[in-house]
Parts: sequence; C-alpha cells; structure tokens
Amino acid sequence: MNGTLKGKLWVVSTPIGNLEDITFRAVRVLKEVSVILAEDTRRTRNLLKSLEIEGKRLISFNTQNQDRRVPLALSILEEGKDIALVSDAGTPVVSDPGSKLISKCQEQRIEVDLVPGPSAVTSAVALSGFPGSHFVFFGFLPRGKNRRRLFRKIADGLYDSALVVFFESPQRLKDSLQDWLEIVGDRECFIARELTKLHQELRRGKVSEVLDSLPEQIRGEITVVISGW
Repeated sequence: MNGTLKGKLWVVSTPIGNLEDITFRAVRVLKEVSVILAEDTRRTRNLLKSLEIEGKRLISFNTQNQDRRVPLALSILEEGKDIALVSDAGTPVVSDPGSKLISKCQEQRIEVDLVPGPSAVTSAVALSGFPGSHFVFFGFLPRGKNRRRLFRKIADGLYDSALVVFFESPQRLKDSLQDWLEIVGDRECFIARELTKLHQELRRGKVSEVLDSLPEQIRGEITVVISGW
C-alpha cells in the first residue's frame, strides 16, 4: 500500500451499530492491510465476514495486552507490512486502547494515518440539540468517591459552560445521574442508548426528569450529554 520500507499504521473507524456506516475507504484499507489489530477479534471477524473480507491475520489488541502487543506490531511494521488498528466500535483511541502504539510509531517515524468515521461522542453531541462548539469528554466515569469528586469540580466551575459528555454502564447510570443531581444540579440532559442500532433510544430533559423516566432495568451502550450553564 505504500512505497516506503516501513509499513503504515492505519487507524480505522468502524460502525458503532449500523453496518451501513462503514466507509468505502475503511473497506478498502481493511482489504489491503496485512494485519488487523482488533480490540475483540471475534467482533472484528464478524465485521469482516459481513464485508466479505477473508484471510486476514487478526491479532488481539486490548487494554490488558497492549503493552505486550506494541513491540509485536512495531516489528510487523518494520518488516514493511501495513496494519489496521480497529476497536470494538467507532474510532480507535477514543476511550479505547491504541495511543501507546501510535505514539511509538511517531517516535520511530513510522507513518500513521486515519480513516475517519463513526464516533458515539460526536453523534450524541449532534443529536442532543445542545450547542456543540464546547464540550469535555470523560470516557467512562470513575466510580464512587472519585466520581463524586469529579462532579464537585464541575459544580465549582472547573469546565465553565462546556457540555459534559461521558459513557456509562447500564448498571451505574442511575447512580451517576443521582450523584450529578445532588452535587451539580438539575441541568438539561440527553441520554443516547444503543446509538444507530435497531433499538436506539434517545431521551432528553432535566436530569431529574430523565431519572424518573428510566426503566427499572437498562441495557446497552449509553452515552450521556449534560448541558453547560
């Protein structure tokens, strides 16, 4: 795919739920690279099967094993082979592993390029109806005391009027919203569950209203956007 001695690392965005969101460029790159680093090889194998891409070497690359995998990936790139880095869904590195490998590639002057595409963060901000020019993203919130400590900083005006965006698990969503309500206040809130998937669900209202409307059992992947001042 490139004329240099060293290979290229491609950071490839994949759909967050709807397969139709894959780009032509992503499909081409996934077909052409020699190796794919996948956060979950089973999910990526299913994606490749849906795209009719066969015979690819998949290597597990996740939070637990990335320190061991980075040297292996660098050696493959040094051999002149191209690699695609993919996460379970969306754009790699955004709350997913990959930054260490990209940093090492940059240090060793190995070319890195991006195939942009879906992101739950920007999708939720766009759908929220809140002004999207100023937001802060926290990934998955810390638990317990650390979460409440973060909320106290927000209440004290640390992030001024920025939107606050974070991922949360179904099991902790109510606790996080309750903590926010008690510490920060009853701001406007937007909840996106299972974005772009068949059972996508969107809720907007005051934090207290959203809390009251949530069902007893919550499932799926959740992105939260809370308004600024």
